[in-house]
Amino acid sequence: MDLKIFTEGKNDSRAIIFIHGFPFDHLMWRNQISVIKSNNFCISYDIRGLGESPAGDGQYSIESFVDDLEEVIKFLKLNKPIICGLSMGGYIALRAMERNQDLYKALILCDTKSSADTDAAKINRAGGIKKINNEGVKAYVDEFIPNCFSKKSISKIEKDYNEIIGRAEKLNPIGVKGCLLAMACRTDTSKFLSQIQIPVLLIGGEDDTLTPPDVMKEMASKINDSIFKIVKNAGHLSPVENPEDFNQYLIEFLNESNNR
Repeated sequence: MDLKIFTEGKNDSRAIIFIHGFPFDHLMWRNQISVIKSNNFCISYDIRGLGESPAGDGQYSIESFVDDLEEVIKFLKLNKPIICGLSMGGYIALRAMERNQDLYKALILCDTKSSADTDAAKINRAGGIKKINNEGVKAYVDEFIPNCFSKKSISKIEKDYNEIIGRAEKLNPIGVKGCLLAMACRTDTSKFLSQIQIPVLLIGGEDDTLTPPDVMKEMASKINDSIFKIVKNAGHLSPVENPEDFNQYLIEFLNESNNR
């Protein structure tokens, strides 16, 4: 397994796989894992091309990212893990569910959406690739990442905010561009939402401009018996911006799904 995988907790406990967003890494989940690891086997990993995982040739797709997720499950010999994905991690989680939801016990979708990119969004991704080619990764992430945060939270988590930008600035441009291409080419999983049969929690930041609460609420309305929660004072990175409220919703859902 060439992906960089991180585990915490006892491997005989309930397994939860955390899939980070773009252009971030596994560390975005540290405030969640530190709280729940005593009762769960927590797995996070760097998506191919991001963090410490290899970039390879940069020819990615959401399909190949789901292949990687399934390889993580096989490699760690996990039995029906819960998957928790944010943004691009949510795209991966939804497609993984569509391919074989029997592999999973429950699903947590954070600040994400089931729809594919519009033409305008695809053009915007292409613009991001062009910017990286012309100006480098640093210029791209310095422009993109501030849009992922609520203005209310930046000053409160200034250290984490600066660390996140600093790590993203050092990413391999091949990996970042590959992820942009994968997201632009992803399929629409909206029609599958009504077919999900396992417990689902949807969480979104109240100030998220990339995947607004109304978008996630609409998704929740299509998923049977799903739970939808809004994280106050948070944008697109709700588990980072307001971990206290996010963790409360997470723990409540884990306790409830454990009884099903």
